[in-house]
Amino acid sequence: MAKVSEQDVLAALKDVADPDRKADIVSLGMVTGLVVRDGHVGFSIEVDPKRGPALEPLRKAAEKAVEQLPGVLSVTAVLTAHRGPGPHGQQSGPSPAQGAAAAHGHGHAAGARAGGEQKPLVPGVRAIVAVASGKGGVGKSTTAVNLAMGLAASGLRVGLLDADIYGPSMPRMMAISGRPTSRDGRVLQPLENYGVKCMSMGFLVPEDTPMIWRGPMVMSALEQMLRDVDWGELDIMVVDMPPGTGDAQLTMAQRVPLAGAVIVSTPQDIALLDARKGLNMFRKVDVPVLGIVENMSYFSCPNCGHRSEIFSHGGARREADKLGMEFLGEIPLDIAIRETSDGGRPIVVSQPDCEHARAYRAIADRVWAKVSANLAQPQRQPPRIVVQ
Repeated sequence: MAKVSEQDVLAALKDVADPDRKADIVSLGMVTGLVVRDGHVGFSIEVDPKRGPALEPLRKAAEKAVEQLPGVLSVTAVLTAHRGPGPHGQQSGPSPAQGAAAAHGHGHAAGARAGGEQKPLVPGVRAIVAVASGKGGVGKSTTAVNLAMGLAASGLRVGLLDADIYGPSMPRMMAISGRPTSRDGRVLQPLENYGVKCMSMGFLVPEDTPMIWRGPMVMSALEQMLRDVDWGELDIMVVDMPPGTGDAQLTMAQRVPLAGAVIVSTPQDIALLDARKGLNMFRKVDVPVLGIVENMSYFSCPNCGHRSEIFSHGGARREADKLGMEFLGEIPLDIAIRETSDGGRPIVVSQPDCEHARAYRAIADRVWAKVSANLAQPQRQPPRIVVQ
């Protein structure tokens, strides 16, 4: 197979012209963040924010131009906002370097307009709740999908956003395949199963394709999955966050008025240490922490019923008490939860009367009770994040 290079990609993109500026996007300096690895290509196209909605055809043309190159297995292009020169040749907004610095905690919230006012990314969504953890492997995605199912079981209009750009799992866990469609060539229609609308980077790239992206591209992709998707009217959106406290978490905290965060941890000390970091990050950016869930809390043998506390037990409850947080509940380590998740049949919908499904629904009911109480309060403004 032919090996594609960065020069090959740039040469192909020189055939793609900006319709208004009458020159190719490479010569205009619009192509940034180009990454080529093992046949997989990713890059950003910087555009003026005011033109962004009208340039979806340009993005698609750029992807198509690169897809035709020998050796290319996949292409992902995203539009990123770039402000044009202001008076006296000065930039009217942050440069790409400044935008990246803001994403890492330096400067003001990304995308803020004069006076701190922001245009809502998802105006039809009443509340957005992030499901987060300080580390991977604690069952955060399983918790997020079953939390969404539990909320939908209560009759709520629910959306599920897979914000884990590097490791999207919702297509498999929701048993959804295919690519989103668009009625106008600009706004995507979310895919749906079990009565829940869903969007994931996993719908846009092959399952085995690595996302080799830097922070600004991750931020742009997240904003597009919020802004450029027809979510419609929802009571609540559950966001499955990636592990850690990096770009994705800051983007969500800065650009979306989160109604709260649910922290997922396993009981052992090392997991709780990382969960505490995630909890403190949300506190620092003024996002309410709705509570902590202890996952893999214990194991009951399906044959003899003997209970083993493989990862210890009760650590998350003690941590919640110590930090003044609500303990939302415990979920055991059980093969049925694993099998239904891997099979795209979340246990809340496939076995709704079992003990584990009832536990998830109880957590969902408590989350909605706290969120709905907060909806009557003034909307939280995205924070200014400044590193001293």
